[in-house]
Amino acid sequence: MGANNGKQYGSEGKGSSSISSDISSSTDHTPTKAPKNVTTIEGLDSSTRTLSTPSPGLILPSKSSSLSSPALSSNGHETNSSSSSSAPAETVAVVHPQPGTHARSRQSKTHHHAPIDLLPDHALLQIFSHLPTNQLCRCARVCRRWYNLAWDPRLWGTVRLTGELLHADRAIRVLTHRLCQDTPNVCLTLETVVVSGCKRLTDRGLHAVAQCCPELRRLEVAGCYNVSNDAVFEVVSRCPNLEHLNLAGCSKVTCISLTQEASLQLSPMHGQQISIHYLDMTDCFSLEDEGLRTIASHCPRLTHLYLRRCTRLTDEALRHLALHCPSVRELSLSDCRLVGDFGLREVARLEGCLRYLSVAHCTRITDVGMRYVARYCPRLRYLNARGCEGLTDHGLGHLARSCPKLKSLDVGKCPLVSDSGLEQLALYCQGLRRLSLRACESVTGRGLRALAANCCELQLLNVQDCEVSPEALRFVRRHCRRCVIEHTNPAFY
Repeated sequence: MGANNGKQYGSEGKGSSSISSDISSSTDHTPTKAPKNVTTIEGLDSSTRTLSTPSPGLILPSKSSSLSSPALSSNGHETNSSSSSSAPAETVAVVHPQPGTHARSRQSKTHHHAPIDLLPDHALLQIFSHLPTNQLCRCARVCRRWYNLAWDPRLWGTVRLTGELLHADRAIRVLTHRLCQDTPNVCLTLETVVVSGCKRLTDRGLHAVAQCCPELRRLEVAGCYNVSNDAVFEVVSRCPNLEHLNLAGCSKVTCISLTQEASLQLSPMHGQQISIHYLDMTDCFSLEDEGLRTIASHCPRLTHLYLRRCTRLTDEALRHLALHCPSVRELSLSDCRLVGDFGLREVARLEGCLRYLSVAHCTRITDVGMRYVARYCPRLRYLNARGCEGLTDHGLGHLARSCPKLKSLDVGKCPLVSDSGLEQLALYCQGLRRLSLRACESVTGRGLRALAANCCELQLLNVQDCEVSPEALRFVRRHCRRCVIEHTNPAFY
C-alpha cells in the first residue's frame, strides 16, 4: 500500500503513472514526464489538490492550448474540461498536498466534498472490486486515498489485459513489480492472469509471471503466438498450483513438461507432477503425437482437454492419453482428421469418466468407432459428430441404446443418418435437449414427429438445409413448446 510520507509516496506515484500508461490505453505507450515548475489547476478541488512533481496523483498530458482536468464519463473513459491555464507540451501531475505542509488555498473554508468522497473505504473497495485492470489503474491516479485503496491486495487476485497493441510484457512487469512491494519478490495474492489476444506478449512477460506469482492457478494466453515452450516450462515448474491453462492459438507450443527437454520422461525421482486440470491447445498446429505423450505423462490429473485443429495428431497419441490421464471428462478432437476408429477405441478406455466428446469433421470415424464409445461410455452427455460421413443409423442406434443420458447431439452433415436412426434416438434418449441435423438430406418429417412425441424436453433443433415440411415443424412446435427451431423453410414461421 502507499506510504503517507512524501518521499516514499513520490516513488509510488511514478509506479502508478507507468502502470497507467502501459495498461489504461493500448494505443498510447509514450511515458509522461512531470514538469519542474508548480502550477495550480482551476476546476478541481483546490483545497485538497495542488500541482507538484510526479506522485500517485493523476498524470495527464496537457493540450497544446490549455490544461485539462480529468473527469470520468458515463462509459468509463476520461473526458477533459478546459481550464484557463496554458502549458504547451508539458505534463501536469495532480496530487494531494504532503501531510504537514501548508499548501492549502484560500478557498479551504468553503471546501465541498464530491459525493463519492463521502463513501467509506469499504464501500469504495466494493466498487473497485468490479473494475477491470485498466480502470483500476486509472483510479489509482485520481488522489492519494484512491491510490491506497486501488492497490489494496484484496483487489488483485485477477489481472486481465487486452489489446493487440498493448505492450503486454512491460505491463506485466510493472504490475508484478508493484504488487511485490508488500511481500518482496513474490505476489501472494495474484491467482489469475488473463492476457488473451495480446499479440505482443512474449516469453519475457510469462517469465515475470512465473518468477513473481507462485500462487498462480489460472493462466490464459490464447492468441499469443509468440509464446514458446520455454515460457510454458517456466510457468508450470514455478507455479505448482496451476490448474487452468489456455494456450489456444500458441502455435509455437509443442509440449508441456517439468523437464527442460521435452523428450525426457518424468521419472519417479522427480517426485512432482503438473496439477493442471484444464488444458486448451486449440490451433496448436505444431503439436504432434510425441508432444501429447509428454503432456499426458506429466499431467495425469487432466479432466478437460481441447485439441481442436491439432491436425498432426493420430490415433497413437490417444493411446498415451488414455493410458496416463484416466480422469478426462471432456475431450475435443474436432478437425483432427488423422484420428479414426482406432483412436476412438482408445478414448473409450476412459470408460465411465467421459461426459463430453467432440469428433467433428474426423472423417475417418465410422460406426465401428462409435460402437466403442457407446459400449464403454454410458454416461456420455454431449457428442459432436458433425461431418463424420461414415456414421449411419446403425451407429446412432448403438449410441441411443447405450447412452440414455445423452443431452446434446450434433450429427449434422452426416448424409447416412435418416428417420430410422432418429426413431431409435427418440425411443431411448427421451431427455435429449439439443439436436442438430443440419444438412442431413435423408431426414424427413417422420423422424421429427417421433422426436417431438418422445423428447418433450427438447430446447434446440437445427434442421437447416433439411427437406422437412412446414407441417412437421409445426408438430414439433406444438409438442416441444420451449424448443427453438432453426430452419431454412420459408413456409414455416
